[in-house]
Amino acid sequence: MERDSEELSYLESLDNGKPVHLAAAIDLPASVDCLRYYAGWADKNQGRVIDVGPGYQVITRHEPYGVVGQIIPWNFPLLMLTWKWGPALACGNVIVMKTSEKTPLTALRLCELVVEAGFPEGVINVLSGYGPTAGQAIAEHPLIKKVAFTGSTAVGKKVLEAAAKSNLKKVSLELGGKSPNIIFPDADLDKAIASSTMGIFFNMGQCCCAGSRLFIHEDIYDQFVAKFTEAAKTWPVGNPLDKTTLHGPLVDELQYKRVLGYLEKGKAEGATCVVGGNKIDRPGYFVQPTLFTNVSDNMTIAKEEIFGPVVCAFKFKTIEEVVERANNTAYGLAAAVHTSNISTALKVQSLLDAGTVWVNCFNIFFSSVPFGGYNQSGIGRELGEYGLREYTQIKTVTTAI
Repeated sequence: MERDSEELSYLESLDNGKPVHLAAAIDLPASVDCLRYYAGWADKNQGRVIDVGPGYQVITRHEPYGVVGQIIPWNFPLLMLTWKWGPALACGNVIVMKTSEKTPLTALRLCELVVEAGFPEGVINVLSGYGPTAGQAIAEHPLIKKVAFTGSTAVGKKVLEAAAKSNLKKVSLELGGKSPNIIFPDADLDKAIASSTMGIFFNMGQCCCAGSRLFIHEDIYDQFVAKFTEAAKTWPVGNPLDKTTLHGPLVDELQYKRVLGYLEKGKAEGATCVVGGNKIDRPGYFVQPTLFTNVSDNMTIAKEEIFGPVVCAFKFKTIEEVVERANNTAYGLAAAVHTSNISTALKVQSLLDAGTVWVNCFNIFFSSVPFGGYNQSGIGRELGEYGLREYTQIKTVTTAI
C-alpha cells in the first residue's frame, strides 16, 4: 500500500470525489497505520487464568468466529476497509466483505495486493454488489457467524433484523450521527473556527460524525457566525484532482439530490441560509458549503442526518441548556466541546451522550483509540483493543485438578 500510495489515492478520489491530496495525506497513511497496528495484536490476544481456589484450574480462550461478514460504506472506502480487515485478521477470522456499489475501486485494487502479499486463498473475499442482494445475503447467511456494518441507521436496523432471523450471528454496527459541536465564550475562536469548518466540510460533509449542529454561546454568537461565514465563503471548491481543492463533488446524483432536498426543506421551514444553500454551477455534483441560522431544534435539518456540507447554528446560554439540547437526538456518535476552562470541558464531556467527545478539536482519530456510538449510532466499537472484542468468542475451560 505504501509503494502504491499514489495510485490508491487517485483511485479513492475517482471513486467518490474526495480531493486526491487529502486521500494521500489522510486516508492512505491512516489505513496503513491501522493494518500495522492490528498486525501487532496478532500474537497478543490472549485469554486469562482465573483463580477460583483449590481443586480447579480455569482459563479463558479468545477464539475466532471463523467466517465473518463485513459491509462498508462509500464515504471512506479504503479506511473503512482497513478498520474491518485489521481486527478480523488479527483474531484469526476469514472475511467476506461487501463494498459499496458506488465505490469499489480501491477494494478491488487491494485484492490484487492481497494476492501479491501472499495471503492464502479464501482468507479475504470481496464482493462488489448491492445491499438488497449481496448485503442481505451476508446478513442472512447461516455459515457467517459475525457481521460488521458501517452505514446508515436505517440499513443497520435491517442488518440486525436479518442477523436475528437467521442464526443470531454477532453484530457490530457503526451508524449515523447528528453530532453537536459546542462553542463556549472562552474558546480560542480562530482555532474553534478552523476545527468547526473542518468538522462539517471535511469530505464534503459526507461523514457519519460530522459536526452538523453548531451550538454557540450567546455572548459570541454573532462574532462566531460572521467568522464561520467568511471561512465557508472561501472554502476551496474545485476539481478533486487539483491539489489546492478541499471540497469536491458529492459521491453521486442520488446523494446530490438528497442534499439539495434538505437545503430546500430548511428554507421552507423558516431557517435563514447565511451562506451557501445551493448547487454550484459547474459540471459535477457540487453543493456549496452551507450555514443555516434561526434553526429550531425540531426542524428537519436539525434532526435528520443530511450527509452533506450543511451545518445548523444554534444559540445557547447555560451548560445545562446546551447539554439537554445536544442530547436531544436519536443519535450519539460524536460531539465536540471548545473551551479554555478545563472544568467546563470535564463537566460537559461527562454529560454528553456520545461515543466520542473531542475537546478543542474535531475528527481526530488514532488506530489505538476506540470509535463507535451511543443510541441509534451503533453497537460495538471499531479500532483499538476494544475493536478486537468484536471478532472473538470467549471460551471458558474449567479443569478439575
